[in-house]
Amino acid sequence: MEEKKITKDMTVHSVLELDKDLSDVFMGFGMFCIFCHLGSEETIEQACATHDIDLDFLLAKLNETYNQKK
Repeated sequence: MEEKKITKDMTVHSVLELDKDLSDVFMGFGMFCIFCHLGSEETIEQACATHDIDLDFLLAKLNETYNQKK
């Protein structure tokens, strides 16, 4: 089975559907917009641009956290 990988084109909401505990990663980056309906519909790339967050670093942390729980 192919390992799921979180990508920049996924919405914040779809990432949280994979694992609700990934909200801790977003909040660790100060991205409390995940609780807002509009914010949760942004892609990860859009959310990073809005919050001036390094996209590659956030994606690495999300994937690392997600894959550790498997």
